[in-house]
Amino acid sequence: MVVIKGMKPLSKQQGQDGHEGKSFQKERILTWPFFVRLFRRFFFLEDVMKGREILSNEDFKKCADFHGHTCPGLAIGYRAAKAGLERLGKGRATDEELAAVIETDACGADAVQVLTGCTVGKGNLIIKDHGKHVITLFGRESGEGIRMSMIPGTFSINERHRELIEKITDDTATQDERSEFEELHLQRTCEVLEKPLEELFRIEAASIQIPAKARIEPSIPCDHCKEPTMSSKLIGKGGERFCGECAERGECAERGE
Repeated sequence: MVVIKGMKPLSKQQGQDGHEGKSFQKERILTWPFFVRLFRRFFFLEDVMKGREILSNEDFKKCADFHGHTCPGLAIGYRAAKAGLERLGKGRATDEELAAVIETDACGADAVQVLTGCTVGKGNLIIKDHGKHVITLFGRESGEGIRMSMIPGTFSINERHRELIEKITDDTATQDERSEFEELHLQRTCEVLEKPLEELFRIEAASIQIPAKARIEPSIPCDHCKEPTMSSKLIGKGGERFCGECAERGECAERGE
């Protein structure tokens, strides 16, 4: 029996016959659900607070500053990059010691760049936009690679969240709806940051080759637009060489090739 402070247990007779007993019985019945709700609420808040602590740490703040905002997608990239570095036993690359292949151009790619030091400009960040949250991280010295793919259902959102995303995208959300969206987005971000790693990703040894180091090549003018183009990127047609843009626009065809 649960005894609430300030209330005295009643006798069996009072509990059976008196109005006071009925009130006590009602209070006692309501007490257990109250404690269950309190228990759940306490642990939910604990999870959110832990997530908020991660949000405020220096590494995540750098990711958010680079990306421009905080969101669940950024949190996915943050967790993947952290896990990959830990499993490879590596810190952030200062040059090309690491290489990364990302199979999406979504928000998480920015966190991978910030945390791993792999960037498009250095040629050690390869984006293969398959539309999948899959990140493969390599250590060049060891040749070891780790592939992290998001487990189905990890990134699912409820109907209300989806509805609000559409309104935000269409710029039709009211101020109240924007506030609701931000709260739901923050909650989802914290959940991603708190979720056990094995519930977020399937982690396995990489099955693809480590990307080659970036090459420095001479630039040669495109035969149509005359703009300097990396030699290996030129497309040969009919004895002439075209940049990708001119080739896509059909400049080759205009020349009768």
